[in-house]
Amino acid sequence: MRFVNADVVIIGGGGAGLRAAIAAAEADPSLHVALVSKIYPMRSHTVAAEGGAAGVASENDSLENHFRDTVSGGDWLCDQDAVDLFVKEAPGVLRELEHWGCPWSRQADGRVAVRPFGGMKIERTWYAADKSGFHILHTLFQTSLKYDAIHRYDEYYVVDLLVADGRCMGCVAIELKTGETVVFAAPSVVMATGGAGRAFPFTTNAGTNTGDGIAMAYRAGVPLKDMEFVQYHPTGLPGKGILITEGARGEGGILVNRDGYRYLQDYNLGPPDPWPRKKAMELGPRDRLSQAFWHEQQKGRTVDHPAGQVVLLDVRHLGEKKINERLPFVRELARIYAAVDPVHEPIPVRPVVHYTMGGIDTDIDAASPVTGLYAAGECACVSINGANRLGSNSLTELLVFGRIAGHNAATARAEHPDEASARELAETAMSRVQRLLDTDPGEESVAGLRDELNGYMEECAGIYRDQERLDQACEGIAGLRERYGKLGLTDKSCVFNTELAYALELGSMLEIGEALVHAARMRRESRGAHQRLDFTERNDDEFLVHSMASFRGDGPPEITRKPVTITRWEPAERVYGGTSDD
Repeated sequence: MRFVNADVVIIGGGGAGLRAAIAAAEADPSLHVALVSKIYPMRSHTVAAEGGAAGVASENDSLENHFRDTVSGGDWLCDQDAVDLFVKEAPGVLRELEHWGCPWSRQADGRVAVRPFGGMKIERTWYAADKSGFHILHTLFQTSLKYDAIHRYDEYYVVDLLVADGRCMGCVAIELKTGETVVFAAPSVVMATGGAGRAFPFTTNAGTNTGDGIAMAYRAGVPLKDMEFVQYHPTGLPGKGILITEGARGEGGILVNRDGYRYLQDYNLGPPDPWPRKKAMELGPRDRLSQAFWHEQQKGRTVDHPAGQVVLLDVRHLGEKKINERLPFVRELARIYAAVDPVHEPIPVRPVVHYTMGGIDTDIDAASPVTGLYAAGECACVSINGANRLGSNSLTELLVFGRIAGHNAATARAEHPDEASARELAETAMSRVQRLLDTDPGEESVAGLRDELNGYMEECAGIYRDQERLDQACEGIAGLRERYGKLGLTDKSCVFNTELAYALELGSMLEIGEALVHAARMRRESRGAHQRLDFTERNDDEFLVHSMASFRGDGPPEITRKPVTITRWEPAERVYGGTSDD
């Protein structure tokens, strides 16, 4: 067992983790900042984001507009103090990225270009063609190389946090190339591990997005907030889940059904907006566009495809020049993974799981209820996203709260943990790994249990839910967790034991899946991305609250409630393209 004594440990090497590391190094260059990632940082899921990052950029926009779009988009489940902080900080962090070398697309006069995104009243999404996440991640990574304080530990799988008496003391990890156990001891830990989309079968998420960090915090005593809210993106490639950015619709792409009919005109996606179109249409919010697909499918108006039912995203009218200039990656993805050239043919798409609105309970200082533990990015729930995240808010969120988390972790000035205590906690945590290695393989397999979990999540906790199916999922996932306790591995080796990593990831997804379906069962209303066929209306009298899931070992989670912070805008009808009193 190797011991690394650090001042700040950051778990996760994507956008939030890199921004936190830079902030920690800037706060105090003398620190040892350990950046621990299960993959090389440039392979982190941030790289897959295509559309852009939201921040007020023009004189016809305002912080108030961004605040109102975000709160109404989140169906009033957002904490408004956090949203105020977010929209205020957003333009600054995006300009900072520009100064560090992020190549934002430009207008003819040289100003940063912005594009429309769903649910936004004003065009405020900064973009770098359709590779925004790629350029943001590259910019953060190259900037992080300036700081001697940042020490990278790539391809280390973090097994658990080390927590005693309500204080986080670091984490324990496995170095994948050797199998060696490594204890990272530090008075401050930042969780930046991304979402948990891989609990579902059809997702835009990378294979690494298995919710490890969320589950670690959950086991360590941090409640998970609003886990029932899972966003479907309306335009993923069938069978593969690869994202076709909202930017394709922002540039003017349209969605049609099997009859070539632009079906979104039949659905309530919000009032007319300031852009030159009659309705919100393709730039309605993601949850409602995904729900419209479900209704088209029920009516038999979707398109048969070898990978299931789809609709068609048509950008042909934009022309080859504009597609190559604004959407080159969309064209590349469509050609490679859907065998269509969008210059000449529409792209088959379907809703796929895209984003976890819920996560580790944090405040506006990015701090969790466990002293010394911070979180930022998709794994955290501060909550600025509420019941439905607006597209392009997430890249900005990881920059804003990544910086806050890193700075606060670096300036906390807590005492370093005792080495003997940290090692003892690590040995206890590693007993879970040892059980998997010691158990001989039997009837259960990682792939089999994962497929069953995926089935429950998609069929029972998908775009629409009801009591019967949620009851079925609660019972079914409890059974899967019991069977997981009997899982044994074929591979007993130390070096790059991917079967062990997959087994540990499965354990995290089972815990998160169980928290999600129990929270969904308790929320007997429809709000944002949580839509119930048996409780079809939003119910502010009973459910204008955050759901809080607390870990209870082998049993089901305890679901409690926490008030939503409402500072200045009382709940109203949820509309798009304007505020409710326009």
